[in-house]
Amino acid sequence: MQAEFNHFNSSSTFALEMGGELPSIQLAYETMGKLNAQKDNVVWVCHAFTGSHEVSDWWQGLVGSGKLFNPENHFIVCCNILGSHYGSTGPLSINPLTGKPFYHGFPTVTIRDVVNSFELLRKHLGIDRIKTCIGGSLGGQQALEWSIIQPDLIENLILIATNAVHSPWGIAFNESQRMSIEVDPTWKESQPRAGIEGMKAARATALISYRNYETYQITQARQENTTGESLRAISYQRYQGEKLAGRFNAYSYYILSKMMDSQDVGRNRGGVVKALKSVKSKTLVIGIKSDALFPIVEQEYLAKHIPGASFQVIDSLYGHDGFLIESGLMTKAIRLWQKLLRLEVNPMADFFKELEIRHISYAS
Repeated sequence: MQAEFNHFNSSSTFALEMGGELPSIQLAYETMGKLNAQKDNVVWVCHAFTGSHEVSDWWQGLVGSGKLFNPENHFIVCCNILGSHYGSTGPLSINPLTGKPFYHGFPTVTIRDVVNSFELLRKHLGIDRIKTCIGGSLGGQQALEWSIIQPDLIENLILIATNAVHSPWGIAFNESQRMSIEVDPTWKESQPRAGIEGMKAARATALISYRNYETYQITQARQENTTGESLRAISYQRYQGEKLAGRFNAYSYYILSKMMDSQDVGRNRGGVVKALKSVKSKTLVIGIKSDALFPIVEQEYLAKHIPGASFQVIDSLYGHDGFLIESGLMTKAIRLWQKLLRLEVNPMADFFKELEIRHISYAS
């Protein structure tokens, strides 16, 4: 079934959590399938950092004909987030107040702002209830935040390789990437390609956090009698930087890294634990055993404090990127959870009674 691409436009001023505002917003989004008469077949997919609304391209293993989320049965929605590069209002968009692109003048956008924009699109599409909301990494941060802002909206919540609060470790990685962009001599300019060389270096840094030691040992193994530029790890890092530079911009990269840093579901809500306990959705949390950026203790913490949550671990070579690569394993995990929901069984309940709270600072 063919995907449909559309734009939603709101001419009203869009207030932002950190005090700024956008004069108006545009959201690019993709839908697959049809909303049924009961309006109970909605699957909303939240995309990750440099992802797009074209979920059928980047999550083919999970979304599509004959897949776990099949447009023949589901109405699938994926929206490009504010600040991104793929058609929603972002730094390269024209500011209606000046008639020029925002560039460096684009305001700070948080996860909560993204979810509030989703609310506008949801109402525009006539969606009263979301059957399943799923997201990994930055997308998981959005899905979790939405389940707290609108606790009666999402029936089934699937959180993959994500967290309740972005860690100092994750923030440090993001700041290192922003520093790479800032030292690009073009970064201070107001032009579409500003900072692009710095972004290449930033992407190379990010990739190390998305994978791990074992991944590189196998996928970028040294070949006999090679050195210098012919080393596979060197060419791979440079290739990934060039690849992103061909499809993204440094302004969006910078803004979205700060958006990820903004993740703290307990902000102005009485703390993280209180916020997580307000989640009413039936929740599956999936962690990746080899994830270095969003380590598995963060998913354990989510599952311990979200009422009735189930928790599953995927063993993948690919670290954090496993949530994009291991579609077969994730499909098995989600299908098992769906089966257990029908049987009203949570096999992990006893496990979390014994689980030590490792992130004590999150429990404020």
